[in-house]
Amino acid sequence: MGSEKKLNLFDLTIIVISLVIGMGIFKTPASIAAKSGTESIFYSAWLIGGVMALVGAFIFAEIGARLPVVGAYYKVYSYAYHPAVGFTVNALILISNAASLAVVTLIGAEYCSDLLFGMQKGFVFNVGLSVLAVGIFFVVNLLGLRTSSRTQNILMVVKVGLILILISALFAGKMVVPHGYNTDADPARIFDGTNGLLLLVISMVAVSFTYGGYQQTINFGGEVNKAGTLQKGILVGIIIVILLYMTVNYAYVQVIGFNNMKNATSIGALLFEAWFGKIGGKIFDFAMFISVLAYVNILLMSNPRVMYAMAKDGVFPKMFAYKHPKTSAFVPALVAFSLVTVAVTFFGKGVDNILGFSIFLDSLGFITCALALLILRKRQFNHQLVQPGLLARLMPMLCVLFIVAYGVVATAVVIDNWQAALTGVVLLLVFVALYAVFVQQPAKEKLD
Repeated sequence: MGSEKKLNLFDLTIIVISLVIGMGIFKTPASIAAKSGTESIFYSAWLIGGVMALVGAFIFAEIGARLPVVGAYYKVYSYAYHPAVGFTVNALILISNAASLAVVTLIGAEYCSDLLFGMQKGFVFNVGLSVLAVGIFFVVNLLGLRTSSRTQNILMVVKVGLILILISALFAGKMVVPHGYNTDADPARIFDGTNGLLLLVISMVAVSFTYGGYQQTINFGGEVNKAGTLQKGILVGIIIVILLYMTVNYAYVQVIGFNNMKNATSIGALLFEAWFGKIGGKIFDFAMFISVLAYVNILLMSNPRVMYAMAKDGVFPKMFAYKHPKTSAFVPALVAFSLVTVAVTFFGKGVDNILGFSIFLDSLGFITCALALLILRKRQFNHQLVQPGLLARLMPMLCVLFIVAYGVVATAVVIDNWQAALTGVVLLLVFVALYAVFVQQPAKEKLD
């Protein structure tokens, strides 16, 4: 196993940033501005979301310490509850991630089309480019963890550099007026002096979604170069994300104007225009395409590891437990996840409509993970692997705080879009039924 432990602190930090910073920060601030009503509520939502993410980082760092294995996001549910829970939650996540990846690649193809041709080339071009992107990074991941990790490092260094350009628009000395607005969005909410808490809670739904993803880092726990690297990577990565998010949102407000940015389209491109004028839109198209490539690679890195862990416990077909003897690539799992993603691309943007339930499911996932940590603590599971100290003593209180916070977010989803929440619940029940029907024997729990 020692030869497989190739990830250092820089690698893990990049993985965390990659899993969190997707397309959201380039789009969601406009809708959050519309939901929040005032600048103070807007910034409060982002700050509270950052604090929640930091608390979550502490929680998942301890989970990673107690379960230093490949595919730990499945293992934590299986160990704390039952393999059926691990199967249900992670099967949903795998499907949601494949659909999300397909949609993001199609959006990236649109940016690339505009970059190359100045216009949209249509469905065939978008699907072809999406399949090509998945195919390229399928090969990269087939070459093993070292190659895929180094590729991710390069892509994310470029991506973070582009975010820093967004932030630097503060010093351009220009205000940029939006070119258009999202006419399909709900009307901007107005603060009337009494509805501040409601606006804050509603804003937190999109904010928490934009901060999400870091929890998948624990899937790499069995491939780090030394003890403690995973935990440090999660914490450092989240701190960097919080700093980037807070400063880029400040840049949006200062350069575009808070009222102007409510439901505005292409707010990221506007910050590029502050420096580069009309050509800034083209540079932003390139930035978006890089963002998509980084997202493709990190999901192809993370999800097959979950499938591997589930196969090792007997809740997925045994073939997914195969690893290449030389590269340690999870070949069957990588093939399957890539094929599902490619298949979904042919449904185009319609897939985006079924992803609304993911915020609700993410909230349930966070809540059950925090509860799982409390259960593992009560059982003293791998307690010797956790460093003692103030943070360890505060962890139960942090778990309760985290559970309450995401309980509020889940409730807000129900209030705002009960159909999405109902879809999530129905899918959970479907996968519980599938487990009962097709998994004939109890899974064998073992660390590997």
